[in-house]
Amino acid sequence: MAVKNVLLNPFAPAIFLSAFLLFQLQPIIARFILPAYGGSASVWTACMMFFQVALLGGYLYAYLLVKYVPQKRQPLVHLALLSLSLLLLPIGTPESWTPMLVGQPALEILALLAISIGLPFLLISASGPLLQHWFAGAYQGRSPFRLYALSNLGSLMALLSYPVLIEPFFTVTTQTTIWSYGYFGLVTICIACGVTYFKRGAVIESVPGAADTGRPITALDRLLWVALAACASTMLLAITNQISQDVAVVPFLWILPLSLYLISFIICFDKDAWYRRIVWLPVLFVALGLVLYLLFHEFGDHSISLATELGIYSLTLFASCMVCHGELVRRRSAASHLTTFYLYVALGGALGGVFVNLLAPLLFTGFWELHGALVATVVLAGICLAMDKNLMTSQSRWFAFLAIWLLSLAVIVVLLIQQVQESRQHSIFVSRSFFGVLYVDEFEAGTRDHDRTFYHGRIQHGMQQMHHSRQHLATSYYGTGSGVWAAIKNHPQRFAEDSATRGIRIGAVGLGVATISVMGTAQDSLRYYEINPQVRTIAETYFTYLSNGQADTEFVIGDARISMQKELDAKGSNTFDVLVLDAFSGDSVPVHLLTAEAFELYAQHLSDSGVLAVHVSNQYLDLARVVRGGARHIGMNSVLIVDSGESWYHSSTDWILISANQQFLDSIAVRSIVTAWTDQPEPILWTDRFSNLLQIVDWTD
Repeated sequence: MAVKNVLLNPFAPAIFLSAFLLFQLQPIIARFILPAYGGSASVWTACMMFFQVALLGGYLYAYLLVKYVPQKRQPLVHLALLSLSLLLLPIGTPESWTPMLVGQPALEILALLAISIGLPFLLISASGPLLQHWFAGAYQGRSPFRLYALSNLGSLMALLSYPVLIEPFFTVTTQTTIWSYGYFGLVTICIACGVTYFKRGAVIESVPGAADTGRPITALDRLLWVALAACASTMLLAITNQISQDVAVVPFLWILPLSLYLISFIICFDKDAWYRRIVWLPVLFVALGLVLYLLFHEFGDHSISLATELGIYSLTLFASCMVCHGELVRRRSAASHLTTFYLYVALGGALGGVFVNLLAPLLFTGFWELHGALVATVVLAGICLAMDKNLMTSQSRWFAFLAIWLLSLAVIVVLLIQQVQESRQHSIFVSRSFFGVLYVDEFEAGTRDHDRTFYHGRIQHGMQQMHHSRQHLATSYYGTGSGVWAAIKNHPQRFAEDSATRGIRIGAVGLGVATISVMGTAQDSLRYYEINPQVRTIAETYFTYLSNGQADTEFVIGDARISMQKELDAKGSNTFDVLVLDAFSGDSVPVHLLTAEAFELYAQHLSDSGVLAVHVSNQYLDLARVVRGGARHIGMNSVLIVDSGESWYHSSTDWILISANQQFLDSIAVRSIVTAWTDQPEPILWTDRFSNLLQIVDWTD
């Protein structure tokens, strides 16, 4: 009967809808601003930092409202602010906004989101704890904590529905409009909740069955609430970073870890018995072993499938969150301190976001926050166990536990330190920024085989033979058998009767170590588009392709698509004879560079005989299907060139050449290295409105 009454009152739908809107807004607004920052994986974690900080602000507002505003006036204040926020609908970013891409882009994103969605997000965030507080007052004797599980269920439904029901069928503008209608509906239901609380509200007493009912909150309670929540939050963002850097920055790969994070909340807060240490602590240590294997493995010589990688990271995240949130629930407050408890939980979540986005890039040269979160999970689990008087019934048992715990912790720390050292043992330069981790490895210095390799994350972005007799060689993905070599060296303009007109205009999206420069002549012009200014510094400092290149070279710093659109609007087409797209070689894929609208832009920047050369080598994704779809969309033919990389300094690589110049595509130089399209899947066309990563994922490689 009690359950039925709970479902019939307005609080349940209000809490569910508020959580649903809250977590629908996250992917909507993140996807909206993602292209402006080059599809960087850090966009999502920066957005998550805002969401966590705004959530903290909402919980703080709910706490202050409950603590300092008389009971009967609380609904009036909250409903007045909700009504005022309706004036800000529909939500969206300012039309005049353009990204700066300097300093701290994460702070820029934080400011942008605060201006565009700050007030509605804060008020929705406050609805969870505030409505639960009102429920506890209106329905005496019933625990409000199960409503927290309902809230997390609403969040989970929002996340799971977005990539399946929302993103594929609605433009971002339509999504924000639909969301705004939902927000208006939430305000209406909240009015009903406020009226119910106004009529039935009483002084909230401790709820029977709540953990530690009536026990005063200690400083240690507050510290553990914050630490456990921060640890789970850090683990969430660290693993999201790992996955996004290695595959692509798309809602599906954001939503997977966040969904697991929320499911752990749902399970732990729904019923105390769901979290059992005898089950989840062994699972945690199994997951730790697997993720240690994965971390060591990523710099080895063997490949690992995407399904295995996602499975290990997901298991590690879920086990860690179950332990952190399970121990959090064991130490939760009585219902009389509900808003205080949620405030500290939100504080922990926000601190985790700030740590990953702002502090970790300053403290670490790699994504070592994952290592820290793994250690912190083991430390906090040990502390919680050691403090459990029901478990530590004797001094000898306590000392035995302490010895096992410290030994396990020491083994984990030593292995993680070893992994960090091995990953950097050949590095002569390492840097981390908003756009990821960059480093340069050096081998065989002082010998004829001396070479340097540039990495973004764990993916190679170019290498050079440094011995003076070999510095002119095009290496890695740009060998003499590659598609880009064929496009630049055999473009029809190269064979013009007048030698003075044999120069070509080359555009290159993605700088790397500037290997393309070695292909240019003194008559050529070469324009590099690179979103990360640090890449240019690396190419100029540690490699010689730029200094030895003959072409007239210039750089455009910023997202290539945005930059080319501005150039088209300002001065018209660049009339590139060859436009090279090399932004998809294995790590996170900027999807907005692969849509129909992007290909339309590339076509406008090509000369009549121009060639678009697209590098589609990728460990996990069949990008060729999307590129062929783009070529078909702009009415051009495409050929596939697979270079086996027979020389030791050439990588096996796949290029697609796209052109309306059939004479070039039929030339002997091109035809002799073309691979037939036989047995290739049907092309796919992505648009700014719709892109589905799952269509092209290879789960087995």
